[in-house]
Amino acid sequence: MRSAVAAAARHSYRQDVPVPSRTTSPTTAPTTPSFSLDLRLALPAAAAWLATAAGLVRPAHSTLTVAIVLATIAVGLLTARGNRAAMTAAATACCMAAALASAAAHLRMARPPVLTGLADAGATARVELVLTGDPVLLSGPGRPPGRSTVRVAATLVEVDAEGRLTRLRAPVLVIAPATPWVALLPGQRVRSTARLAPAAGSDMIGALVLPRGPPRDVHAAGRVQRGAGAVRGALKRAVGPLPAGTAGLLPGLVIGDTSGLSPPVVAAFRATGLTHLVAVSGANLAIIIGTAVAVTRRLGAGRRLAGALAALAMVGFVVVARPSPSVLRAAVMGFVVLAGGQSGRRSAALPALAAATLGLVLLDPSLARAPGFTLSVLATAGIVLLAGPLQQWMPGRIPDWLAAAVAVPVAAQVACVPVLVGLFGQLSLVAVPANVLAAPAVAPATVIGVAVAAVAVALPPAAALLAWLAVPPTGWLLLVAHWGAAMPAAQVGWPRGVPGAVLVLATTGAGGLVLRQRRWWPVSSVAAVAALVTAATLTWVAPAWPPPGWALTACDVGQGDALVLAAGRGAGVVVDAGPDSAALDRCLRQLRIRTVPLVILTHLHADHVEGLPGLLRKRRVGAIEVGPLDEPAGEAARVRRWAARSQIPLLRAADGERRAVGSLTWQVLAPRHAFAGTDSDPNNSSIVMRVRLAGFTALLTGDIELEAQRELLASGQDVSADVLKVPHHGSGRQLPELLDRVGERLAVVSVGARNDYRHPAAATMSRLAQRGAHTFRTDRDGSVSFFSRDGTVGALGRRGVGTAAHSRHRLGIGAAAPVSAGPAVGGGGPTAPTDEGPQRRRGRTAHAPSPVGHARAPPWGDMLSLCRIRCPA
Repeated sequence: MRSAVAAAARHSYRQDVPVPSRTTSPTTAPTTPSFSLDLRLALPAAAAWLATAAGLVRPAHSTLTVAIVLATIAVGLLTARGNRAAMTAAATACCMAAALASAAAHLRMARPPVLTGLADAGATARVELVLTGDPVLLSGPGRPPGRSTVRVAATLVEVDAEGRLTRLRAPVLVIAPATPWVALLPGQRVRSTARLAPAAGSDMIGALVLPRGPPRDVHAAGRVQRGAGAVRGALKRAVGPLPAGTAGLLPGLVIGDTSGLSPPVVAAFRATGLTHLVAVSGANLAIIIGTAVAVTRRLGAGRRLAGALAALAMVGFVVVARPSPSVLRAAVMGFVVLAGGQSGRRSAALPALAAATLGLVLLDPSLARAPGFTLSVLATAGIVLLAGPLQQWMPGRIPDWLAAAVAVPVAAQVACVPVLVGLFGQLSLVAVPANVLAAPAVAPATVIGVAVAAVAVALPPAAALLAWLAVPPTGWLLLVAHWGAAMPAAQVGWPRGVPGAVLVLATTGAGGLVLRQRRWWPVSSVAAVAALVTAATLTWVAPAWPPPGWALTACDVGQGDALVLAAGRGAGVVVDAGPDSAALDRCLRQLRIRTVPLVILTHLHADHVEGLPGLLRKRRVGAIEVGPLDEPAGEAARVRRWAARSQIPLLRAADGERRAVGSLTWQVLAPRHAFAGTDSDPNNSSIVMRVRLAGFTALLTGDIELEAQRELLASGQDVSADVLKVPHHGSGRQLPELLDRVGERLAVVSVGARNDYRHPAAATMSRLAQRGAHTFRTDRDGSVSFFSRDGTVGALGRRGVGTAAHSRHRLGIGAAAPVSAGPAVGGGGPTAPTDEGPQRRRGRTAHAPSPVGHARAPPWGDMLSLCRIRCPA
């Protein structure tokens, strides 16, 4: 069955231009179809989109001023009647004016002065909220609900602070304990007492709301939302008995619920470019539309009736998946496919896409800067514009169904690659083949999942039986994802931002020209081989990651911490284990760590301990050390169970404790006691360590917040260091006095890309830069290694070069300046406690440990990030 998106692609040309059939002769070059695109609405839609994106980062008054000027220009152009160019310019100016006005209005509504003032002050207030989305577990699957947290989008309608009641309608993000917040439904109105905090990184979210207790005065949700909740719950119960992979994947394919996916599966889907399959997108709706049209047409229904039934199926899907902004966006994109495939005009698809984009941007300006919206539009445009020509270009001996199955994912991937590269600085070499291999299984799995959801409420036993039919297609998807992620060069580094996007666009365009001109194929083949040989040679001679003699590495494990301290050949002390077993295991393999004398868990939040099984896999571990607070209790129990299963002793860190492994030494500076009654007792009870490595010092701070930072400063201990692990993923809760006391030259923020907490805070990053620190972020720079050579301390990011300090250092290749290197404590067996007093023992001069490995990074990532950042003492 040919998919609906391929049908839309075939109807993307004007009716008066014939679309030639694919050639059947293997010796004849494919006929290139000539076509004419209707771009009259595309230019105004694109201009409005860009104007909205720009307006969201400018003050509202200046945005309104530009909107008025553009509206005046549009009125002036309308006087030039009969001039088509003038009419197009007038329409473009009018759409831009409307977009800017909408952006200014939404910006004023989203960030009213009273709310931003309370958030900046960290005030506690009584709030009334209307939930606009489903609560999403932040701690991942398998956590005890009582010890997990959720995030949920809401509208703040009332705030009462210091006896002053204010009514407003501002979008906020709620971060709350899972119980009982996880049971709430969109549309419910609740009251609570909460602390307000700034929402760093988003101009369209007024504040973060951090409830101090359970919701009160909970109003019931509407019938539609209750019905949708019942269907979603029934679907989860029906797939419960299935194998773990299918049980987690099927709800993601059907309703975008990824809470049951394990971290390794999520990482595999991300590495292979298959993440769009488990996000509610136009692809889900295209499958449903195509199935509905095919079934109704098979039953003899006419085109109009088939289209009406397909639209009804789409509405039902939106109800079950919840009409959140992302689902509504997907519904509009699905309507584009329906309009392109069902209308009599072949030019309907592109104008429909432009109209949908324009309407969505005007109604919800925040979509203009949302990567998901950008990728959704580009993927749909790629299918509409490129899938048809790609299918026509293929040799005639390829069956039509196979040509469509290949052309559609290739077209979507080609359209999205520039944005993906610009955002993440990664180019997936397996995304296209993985999507092609996955395509045959996506539609059956999605259709079966929808059928299970439809039957589950009325006939749960029948739904549970039907769900087993989804095991083969979902099993194939999981196999493709894991196969692609295991490839040696599944992802390679690429320049980030506009330069990277322009480079990949130029490369793609050149490839397209070569494919169109077959006489160029011999020359292009020789050039491709030469480029591969050159890349391989440069990769071989270039310094690899990690750098030889590395002493400290911050692993890129997503939103969490995982630090490795070199302790000799093949050995390392690990501080925190991150949230993802696969990510930590991969980092340790890259560092060639086979022995771990000690694992130190600064505190027991999931983003610091859930990767522990990946560390324990196939490695010798001496002991696990934890802090004074056994909270959250669920995570503490899991750590005890993992340690007991591997027969590893569990130790308790003590304030002032000193340990050494060879030339590596450290002292525990905090906590002196377990905190109680703070905003986050586990965070404040984090173990803080001052580490002396080969030639430099580092301060590892866990997730300590303001209360613990004040106590650390009041203790009068030496916290100075050359390298700082910024507390709590760079959150805004930092004491400037602590940064002043540390005096770091290099800093690293362990943080996940586009995390739900808006980490790191812009104020924290700015403060580090103003102080002269060169800062790395694991979400942008990948894993970061620190080393010392010839009296200098340097850093090397796997994918990037960090953020230079303001007016202090310029980035240079090999630029270095000396850093004083004092003597280090030597000797001592593995994790041997020392009896040092305040003065350090005399010992031999520190030398860099033997290289732990020479694992090579992907070619282009290291080619473009070989700058070794070295900062003066």
